[in-house]
Order: sequence, then C-alpha cells, then structure tokens
Amino acid sequence: MNSLESIQYLPSEGGERETAILAAVINPTTPVWVAEDHLDELEALADTAGADVVGRITQARKSPSAANYIGKGKVTELADMAKSNGANLLIFDADLTPVQIRNLEEKTKLKVIDRSGLILDIFARRARTAEAKVQVELAQLQYYLPRLTKMWSHLLGQQGGIGFRGPGETQLEVDRRIVQTRITHLRKKLKKITQQRETRRSSRRNTPTAALVGYTNVGKSTLLNALSGTEDAFVENRLFATLDPKWRQVVTEAGKQLLLIDTVGFIRKLPHHLVASFRSTLEEAQAADVIVHVADLSHPLYEDQIKQTEEVLKDLDLEKKQTLLVFNKIDRLDSPATLEKARQDHPGALFVSAIKGLRIWELKEELETRLFVTKSSVDLEVTPEQLQLLSQLGSQITLQNKEWHEGVIKLTLSGPKPDVDN
Repeated sequence: MNSLESIQYLPSEGGERETAILAAVINPTTPVWVAEDHLDELEALADTAGADVVGRITQARKSPSAANYIGKGKVTELADMAKSNGANLLIFDADLTPVQIRNLEEKTKLKVIDRSGLILDIFARRARTAEAKVQVELAQLQYYLPRLTKMWSHLLGQQGGIGFRGPGETQLEVDRRIVQTRITHLRKKLKKITQQRETRRSSRRNTPTAALVGYTNVGKSTLLNALSGTEDAFVENRLFATLDPKWRQVVTEAGKQLLLIDTVGFIRKLPHHLVASFRSTLEEAQAADVIVHVADLSHPLYEDQIKQTEEVLKDLDLEKKQTLLVFNKIDRLDSPATLEKARQDHPGALFVSAIKGLRIWELKEELETRLFVTKSSVDLEVTPEQLQLLSQLGSQITLQNKEWHEGVIKLTLSGPKPDVDN
C-alpha cells in the first residue's frame, strides 16, 4: 500500500454521505452564542463536503490538550456519542497535530479530520479549472506532508533507529520524496499560470475594474449577476460556491462600461496554504481599481466576518486599496435597528439586496463615480511615427488637445486616473 493513496477524503459529489460528530474546545471567556455560531459554520462546511452532522461536543478549557486536543473523559464521551448516533467521522473546529489525530483515531476507532483538512476537501471538489486544481493540489500536499508520519504509524519499524528500522520508515521516506518532487513541479506550473494570468490582466488595463471580495456565502456571485444583468454566475447557498474568478461586464446608468470580478470567499481560520496557493487568483483583486467588500448584514457576526476579510486583504497588501463596503441581504433583516447601527458604524457604506435587486442602481452609481468621475490628465510629446499608438489607448482615454511643434506632437490625454497613470 502506498501511503499517498491512503489520504482520506469525504465522499465525492453524488456519493454516499458520511455521518459526523463535531468537536471543539471553547475558551471559557467566549460567549456561548459565539461558540454555537462557530459550530454552525463548521456544520455548514461539513454539509458542503458531503457529511451529515448528527451531534456536537464542546469542552471549555483555556488551551487544548497536547495529546488529544480534548480531555480523556471527553474523548470517551465523543466515542460513545458517535457510536450511539452511527457516526463514522469526527470533525474538529481547529487544526490538529499529527499526534493528536493519531491518538484520537486510535482511541475512538473513527476517522478524524480537522478544520483545514475539511476546507481543503471542499476546495478539491469545487475546483473546476486547471488553475484551481493546481492551486488546491499544491495546498493539499503542503498540508499533508508533515502528516505522512501519522499515516504510516501502523507499520512496524515506524520508530526508526537501530533495531527499529523497517519498511514503514523506508516507505515514509519514499512518500516524502514523491510529495516534495510534486510540490516543486506544481510550484513551477503555478508560476507559469501566474505569468499567463498577468498577461491577460495587462490586456484589460484600459478598462476600469472592480473586484468583489468578502466572507464566503455573503452573496458575491448573486451580486455579480444583479450588477451585470446575467444569471450565469453559479449561485448556491453553500460555502465556497465560487473558486475560480469570474469576469462580467457591467453597464452603468450613464452607459459607462466597467469590468467586475467575483473572487473566492474568505472564512475564519482559512488555511494559510490555501491563501498562498490562491495568491495568483486573489491578485486579480490587487489589479482592480476598486475593491468592493461585500458583507452579509443578516449574519449575527457580520462584524467578525468583516474583520476576517480585512485581515486577508492585509496579508495580500490590499488594505490601502480604494475600498467600498457594501452590506448585502438587507431584505433578510428582522429589525431596522440592525440597519441603523451599521449605518452609524460604517459611514459611506452602501446597503443592498442582490437577490431582490434592491438599491443596485445606487451601487452602480457609486462605482461610476469612483471609476469614471475622478479624472486625471497628462501631457505627452510623441513623434509622428508614434501617433498610431493612440489607437491602443482604450475607450476610457480621450484626446483633449493635439499640437504640432518643431517635428513633435504635443498631446493632452485625460480619463480615469488609474488608466492615465498606466
């Protein structure tokens, strides 16, 4: 048996669903309702990955157990709960060490998966394009590499050293070498894909661009459809419905054309390997003129979700980018007080319902103001031979003045500041 083949994922889409118990360590200072919301999110992740949750277990402690993540008594309680509910999978709302996974599996006789493994599984099943598949595989291998030891712990000779060396250690070394070689190959492949993406990006530089970013499942794809007047962007009430960036043309009320991109959603405790692997995709937002940060106002922890998104944007060096905060799903609010508080806390934000089409016109107007009204101009001197380059300036740049002077042509160009700067 090759240990690389023993990496266990949840069932493929359309396959038999698994039955899971959720487990988490809760800091004693964390409010109960916040802890429950975090487990609700974990359950939504499990559902997206193909598992039905039949129970939850939490333990209040200041720090997790180094050996089992939860205490010994809770491990026994967890195993009993799984047995009584027919569960075959344990999902933990944290990243577990290889030792913790091995100990939990030995004591419960059940498959154990942590939060990062669960998210990686979802990304693997959601990847459709060649680029997304490369990005996900790279993140998976980087995640599983330090966990290969756990996967071979059942073989004799795993301890290593004199008198203990055996086939397990030999196979482990082989697997590590295979994984490292594959990681190197994927990094080279991803570098090439990134260069190709940059080439495609450069061809769009003359068109004003806005990028939709935000926490997963806040309605970015629905908003993309509402703004572009199409229904072809995939929409599903599940986490991470969108992995690959989608471009759509948007026409403002004044007839101005801009490009809008829908990016992968963020989430609490997003595995850092995923952020690194999807950097080339997320850099689409870096090249945009305006970041549209979409938040779900109907979510009880929308402020936390905003902060999580802002942290990822900071990691991508996007925190200083021109950003427009847009609260979505205002049609789902139970109290007008929520709307009023958000208005006070976030002056300048816009409030819409993408699915109902509420105040979409206001968002279009704001995008038009930010992308087109802010004008800039530049004076240039070109030769007659260079005059033909004017045809490559794009529709957003206009020629304000042209004068001949001693063999050169003096031009004044104007347009949106990002285009003029480029």
